[in-house]
Amino acid sequence: MIRPATPADVPEIIAMIRELAAYEKAAHEVRVTEEQLHDTLFRDNPAAFAHIAEQDGEVAGFTLWFLTYSTWRGVHGIYMEDLYVRPAHRGGGHGVALMRRLAEICAERGYQRLEWSVLDWNPAIGFYEKLGAVNQDDWYRYRLTDEPLLRLATLRD
Repeated sequence: MIRPATPADVPEIIAMIRELAAYEKAAHEVRVTEEQLHDTLFRDNPAAFAHIAEQDGEVAGFTLWFLTYSTWRGVHGIYMEDLYVRPAHRGGGHGVALMRRLAEICAERGYQRLEWSVLDWNPAIGFYEKLGAVNQDDWYRYRLTDEPLLRLATLRD
């Protein structure tokens, strides 16, 4: 079963974020608190959204996503920040079901893109390609965080 996350899911989502970060060898980078995630997902105008995959009343996985906008297409899309299915539940269709729900949201709302990033060593690449996803290998993804971000913010001409 796929359902929208509720405030009661925040601790489980945080736990899965930590599990995913550990899997990606980046557990030391997780800083999010339950309060931050709750505010992000459940304020009056949320900045991000989450769906939960459940099996027999147990949280099997989640996806967290937010809206993007394409100037070329003139419509919104979805950026899937995280997709995670707990190891004990993998192979049960939860990943496909979570992604199908995001695709349904795109279709319902007229969004024309569902995008995400994946580490180049992650075996999930095969899963994504079986769904018809195409690697955008002609684009590089960049990120500013921490000191470089603050340095740019204070840069003056």
